[in-house]
Amino acid sequence: MFARVLALAATLLLSISAALAQPADPILEKKIFELPSYTTAGGATIKNVKVGWEAYGTLNADKSNAILITHFFSGTSHAFGKYAASDAAPGYWNSIIGPSKAIDTDKYYVLSSDTLVNLNVNAPNVTTTGPASINPDTGKPYGMSFPVVSIKDFVNVQTKLIESLGIKRLRAVVGASMGGLQAYEWAASYPDKVDRIVAVVAAAQPDPFLTGWLDVWAAPIKVDAKWNGGDYYGKEPPVEGLAAALKVVSLHANHDQWAISTQGGPADASKDPAAAFDNKFKIQATLDAAGMARAKTSDANHFLYLIKANQLASVDPAKITVPALVIYSSTDLVFYAPTVEDGAKKMPKAETMTITGPYGHLNGVLAISPAGDKIGEFLAR
Repeated sequence: MFARVLALAATLLLSISAALAQPADPILEKKIFELPSYTTAGGATIKNVKVGWEAYGTLNADKSNAILITHFFSGTSHAFGKYAASDAAPGYWNSIIGPSKAIDTDKYYVLSSDTLVNLNVNAPNVTTTGPASINPDTGKPYGMSFPVVSIKDFVNVQTKLIESLGIKRLRAVVGASMGGLQAYEWAASYPDKVDRIVAVVAAAQPDPFLTGWLDVWAAPIKVDAKWNGGDYYGKEPPVEGLAAALKVVSLHANHDQWAISTQGGPADASKDPAAAFDNKFKIQATLDAAGMARAKTSDANHFLYLIKANQLASVDPAKITVPALVIYSSTDLVFYAPTVEDGAKKMPKAETMTITGPYGHLNGVLAISPAGDKIGEFLAR
């Protein structure tokens, strides 16, 4: 008995020591990068462009250890770490980015930026230029007069940021979903500026089926009368349409495994969905709450511009000649596995890895940890 108590005590001490030995989440400072003007891939000029960015780690003497993280559709630059120790949660890829992790900030200078037309324009730590920005020529928000922008434009602005830091070539570009589209664009448009890419849950050439799905994502906004053709700044915004759009995104990006295992039954055990029309199932309440929560920091026009940017994305995989690690989810309902696999086969230097989990497309964020060793090894080559 005494031996068992000693063993238990030793185990407890080891657990406490291990917890204490874990490095604290890096504390990051959000910065702002500015361009007096930017000419889009379509030839339009945008004045006073601003995007937020953050970084952690040390840039080495020859500035050859920089890794750019590109974010997903509803994401921001906040991929890892915290802005303050008291933050409730770290960045979305904190499990693989940081000191001694797969993307090791003791070894690499890791940076990330908000894209143009970032969805979360109303969030306190996001800086972006888009439809909600003031047009300096009119003194009013652009609305739908903002020029169409593409994934290529997101990447072009990132190249300007990189150049401003004196970085001539990136060690890697790593991103999930829309971030993966940006990684492919980097490889195709700037092979002289990036050593390799890691594209997670993304296909180099999205197919027409996804283009149609993206249109379905956008539909609830366009039928909200308060959207008013994009002219709602200074008025009541189309929050209900935006929340419904985000609800569609949440369900499409997930999988039935998640729904079956966590969302069964009524939202309230005392309110049978069969007893009254307004009594909801649990999954209805979950999606409604998620959509409305995201809508509070988002903007409907920015959502629509992101839709267009993703619909315009298309890179010939044969033109991706740098080494590429393509990681995909076998249960992804957004970028289907066969589409991702087909693109990877056309890349001269691509290798693939599958990840599993109950979250479908969201496995690229929520179940990325098992891919950490592979990512770390690929980056170290």
